[in-house]
Amino acid sequence: MSSMNNLPDSNILDVGIDVGSTTVKAVVVDAAGKILWKDYRRHNTHQPELVREFLTVITAEYPNAKLRTYITGSGGRGLTKHIGAIYVQEVNAVTCAVEKLHPDTGSVIELGGQDAKVIIWRNAIGTDERTTLSFMNDKCAGGTGATIDKILGKLGLNHERACAINPDGKTIHHVAAKCGVFAETDVVGLLKAGIDVEEIFVSLCTAIVRQNLEVLVRGNVLHEKVLLLGGPNTYIGAFAKLWREHLPETWKLHGYSPVSTEPLEELIRVPADAQYFAALGAVFFGRASDEMSLLFKGGISTGHGLYKGPEDLSSYIESGRLEKLESYGNIRDGLISNA
Repeated sequence: MSSMNNLPDSNILDVGIDVGSTTVKAVVVDAAGKILWKDYRRHNTHQPELVREFLTVITAEYPNAKLRTYITGSGGRGLTKHIGAIYVQEVNAVTCAVEKLHPDTGSVIELGGQDAKVIIWRNAIGTDERTTLSFMNDKCAGGTGATIDKILGKLGLNHERACAINPDGKTIHHVAAKCGVFAETDVVGLLKAGIDVEEIFVSLCTAIVRQNLEVLVRGNVLHEKVLLLGGPNTYIGAFAKLWREHLPETWKLHGYSPVSTEPLEELIRVPADAQYFAALGAVFFGRASDEMSLLFKGGISTGHGLYKGPEDLSSYIESGRLEKLESYGNIRDGLISNA
């Protein structure tokens, strides 16, 4: 967690919350777009509880500020009404953050907890207008952080050691990345064969990189400059090196030559705060939507997005969530009664 200062009564601070499948990321942003506070934590299936905890900490950190909340991520939509937030679709959020913070970006590869995204910027034919092409794998956790977590357990590697592994000089073995179950089967086989666990881990990361380049991009070319976003790209050092090794191979295959003469470390890189781009983008996208709404409403604020306090969210956590599950028929009488 990181914070920097408190603000006077007149200030409104924007809070961006990215509720992912394995982690919650939150940022507090001032009017100039500067991050004042940020935190990134695993929620261990307790998404609402961690969102409430973050908002409680932020409220205490900035007691004199009004909080305007924007939320995104796979688990964000269901929490929107409980905190008074504005929901922003996550691809829109990431796109908006990249365009604001790194406008010269050509492509994005984001690895999440249980999904992967690719965004490509292209110039419209005959114009200087830039359009985007995006692809997202949210149907299977193969090749994402969830698969990595499971494999680390099999390998007996903790996150600290895994994040520090250098892929240079490692022998690469076959690991299927398209399906987490297949990947686990291959890893178990390599373990039984006595292969070094670091070699197996680098082989898994290599398989994930190749899988995304061969399948997720759907035959398109990732244009320079390429930003690597999401938790796995941010924390696992091997990924950046592997992207720089394999992405140029696809450029050569498609006859694509980068215009820039900058080194690969600049053409393919992990930017600062790479794990917070969706949370940041939720704020930037939401602000733009607010401005457009005010324009059409004659400058009259509707107060949308203002944090309404923890009561509604706490009620949902304590009873509303159970009632929602029961309404879906997910909680039923057991097969055996104790009566």
